[in-house]
Amino acid sequence: MLSQTIKSGDWKGEKHVPVIEYEKEGDLVKVEVSVGKEIPHPNTPEHHIAWIQLWFHPEDGAFPILVGKVEFSNHTDPLTEPRAVFFFRTQKKGKLYALSYCNIHGLWENEVTLE
Repeated sequence: MLSQTIKSGDWKGEKHVPVIEYEKEGDLVKVEVSVGKEIPHPNTPEHHIAWIQLWFHPEDGAFPILVGKVEFSNHTDPLTEPRAVFFFRTQKKGKLYALSYCNIHGLWENEVTLE
């Protein structure tokens, strides 16, 4: 099962866990997802974050909805940073889920509650 291969942890002590920060103004939600906020993640051709996804699961929803995906394709000069900003509109509460993929250490996840 895919869910058994996804790792998680405290982003303050694990550089692979995506950090989710959001602001909500009316129905507009701005979400920043980053990897390596406290402990920088390497960004080299040999070891890098390849992509980040953001999902939203409304409280009353049957399943999560993919908000967006960002791929980081350059790991030489100029270097890409594993950070992405997403915007979407909703009045609903629910969960924000972020997934990131490290080419060496696999899939990592985190979640926060959207109030």
